[in-house]
Amino acid sequence: MSPNRAARLRRPVPAAVTALALVLGPGAPAAPATASTTAAPAVIAWRADNLAITVPNTANIGSGVAGSTLSDTLGTVTVVDSRPGVPPWTATVSSTDFTTSGSPVQTITKANVAYWSGPATVSTGGGTRIAGQPTADQKVVLTVPRTAFSARKGTFTTTTSWVPTLVVTLPSTAAAGFYTGTITHSVA
Repeated sequence: MSPNRAARLRRPVPAAVTALALVLGPGAPAAPATASTTAAPAVIAWRADNLAITVPNTANIGSGVAGSTLSDTLGTVTVVDSRPGVPPWTATVSSTDFTTSGSPVQTITKANVAYWSGPATVSTGGGTRIAGQPTADQKVVLTVPRTAFSARKGTFTTTTSWVPTLVVTLPSTAAAGFYTGTITHSVA
């Protein structure tokens, strides 16, 4: 294999992002917000050697009051691997802080954002798949990028899908508002 080809195989796929929204209000939880967020359209990130990840465009994880916890699924994340051979891949996940628009900007830090991948919901082709956090008890805080899923493909094209869950703890001091943040999945 030429040095150029080897370098290209290690280059990560451009990130696929999901914009999220949550509403924090005074008193009892309100109905989930339906306002749209400004985010990149649904992303399909292909690279030269045919490893791709797709994620939902947006998700709304609901509304709550300060001191409560919100939890909801983000929708299906899928990795398609049609590279030759049986190379491994790792999908990672990260989060931004959740912020309000307007003045002053209010923030719920990513230290309050946890993630668990759950098991594979769809898998085609051979190979081995490993969920980063198969159960809710194994959820991880997204203060740093985390492994969401990993696999070693079989000899043919493989597809691996999962439906991750996001858990946001609303600080007891959080101000009411419409908060948005970005969850980013990437694969290499």
